Amino acid sequence: MNTWRIAQPAGWIALAALGLSACGGGGGGSTPVASDPGTTTTTPAVLPLTCAQLAGTAIPASSIGLPTSGGAVTSATLVAASGTGASAVPEHCLVNASISPVDKTAPNIQFRVALPTNWNSKALMLGGGGFDGSIPNVTGNVPNGPTDKATPLGRGYVTFASDSGHQANAFGSQDGSFALNDEAARNFGGDAIKKTRDAAMYLAKLRYAVDKVQKAYFAGGSTGGREALAAVTRWPADWDGAISWYPAWNDAAALLGGQRMNRALAQPGAYPNTAKRQLLYNAVMAACDGLDGVNDGLISNQNRCNAVFNPTTATYNGNPLRCANGADTGDTCLSDAQITALKTINTDTRFNFSLASGENHYPGYNVWGADLGITTNPSPVQPTVTFLAFGTSQPVMPMPRTAPYVSVLLDQWIKSSVTKDANFDSLSFDPENPGPYAGRISELSTQLDTRVDLAPFAAKGGKLLMAHGTVDVLVSTRATEEYYQRLQSQMGPSEVDKFARYYEVPGLGHAASTVFNATWDSLTALENWSEKSTSPSSQVVADTVGVPGRTRPLCDYPKWPKYNGTGDVNSAASFTCSN
Repeated sequence: MNTWRIAQPAGWIALAALGLSACGGGGGGSTPVASDPGTTTTTPAVLPLTCAQLAGTAIPASSIGLPTSGGAVTSATLVAASGTGASAVPEHCLVNASISPVDKTAPNIQFRVALPTNWNSKALMLGGGGFDGSIPNVTGNVPNGPTDKATPLGRGYVTFASDSGHQANAFGSQDGSFALNDEAARNFGGDAIKKTRDAAMYLAKLRYAVDKVQKAYFAGGSTGGREALAAVTRWPADWDGAISWYPAWNDAAALLGGQRMNRALAQPGAYPNTAKRQLLYNAVMAACDGLDGVNDGLISNQNRCNAVFNPTTATYNGNPLRCANGADTGDTCLSDAQITALKTINTDTRFNFSLASGENHYPGYNVWGADLGITTNPSPVQPTVTFLAFGTSQPVMPMPRTAPYVSVLLDQWIKSSVTKDANFDSLSFDPENPGPYAGRISELSTQLDTRVDLAPFAAKGGKLLMAHGTVDVLVSTRATEEYYQRLQSQMGPSEVDKFARYYEVPGLGHAASTVFNATWDSLTALENWSEKSTSPSSQVVADTVGVPGRTRPLCDYPKWPKYNGTGDVNSAASFTCSN
């Protein structure tokens, strides 16, 4: 039998797409077709495209499930294998591509796909962070992934990610100027997820000559965590599983909560310097470290700590934490202005207006025990922690780049998304009583807040893993608790337990920590659950910075790790999940 091997230039792409299902997803051989008795003819098989053949490929608008003007591959490069062990990167075709908007004044969606030569028939999309604006590293790991296990690409996944539909300026992930264009704003709100996924799947099917990707997962943290939840909520048929770390799932509400924090820190004398942050941290640890049964440098019983710690009455080394008469008398105490700001951050933001998304508040942050940016700490991750927490400058107008991350983010959001006024005094904006801007914020909430509705995803067999550090002062841990509690209220705890898990990690802030820098092999847990029906159990999280190698059990929320009374305090085996 003759086998026809045909060239497949870019112009052939549409024909190839039509032929995929007809050829059963196969490649590499001819298909005999009976014409007359005793005779056979052959028709050409659809063969995989080489990496070079992907260059210049057009992505038809019809292959994308939301309106676009189509897309195109701008480059396709075969990358040789490199590295060893867990950091090994296999040979892969690295594709850069873009998706054109309907509105010609809107920016393109830039995205990247890594297509391994030895493919495992699965795909994984990576989410972004902040206001996005750059493409995540498709050859890297899932958020807070393990250091001793292969990356998704290393496991053979097609991995892909986008910039969510705009290219950030010098403000990086804090750049909010894209929102001046409505299509770009909708892309960031979630539309870019669907557009990128469909375009990436189109290219994967051409590369491997298949009509179906066997499993598709999403992994992200912060904004990427919101994107993970939005993906499985809005397009459940597209996804088999998701990993969502510290998700800003109710993003409009979170931005309003962040603005209340921002304004509290901007009050005269309210911004604590590094020495005062260290003092507060020490006082909280002295009061709360032992609440989990052992003084081990971690506060595992965070809810109890929130209930018992009061900076107004607390002491440290026998001295009151509050300055005498509330006046700022130096670095050995906190003034009333600083205590007021911290207590504000610890309490809920209440919206005295209606949001179309239905959100009516944003919960306070677990500020007691958080590293708020102790800049004197020599830890290699301290600059990241400080940047994402309180920064090094008080919020003022004009907003300094060294102010808290949320302050710069909010200055951008209020000017570009809410008021559309580059000269607006963002610190004058009251998030609880926004006056003439209430309607605009309500409108934005329909794009940014993800509804709690996972019944369709659960019905198709989807699996969800969620995790959050207990001392995150950028995205409130309590907000993720509310998401999970609402899910349980809607479906019942036993039903939720069939497809979702939520864990909290003591000592972890937003994405990184000087105390417990968590790593977890979440992808293996998701694979086992989705592909082998083995639900997660006895999951362990490991520290890479505070005490490298230290482990703790991941406890099903609302449980937390309690010391057994004996055993190595750095071993998960010495702790039992407790209510």
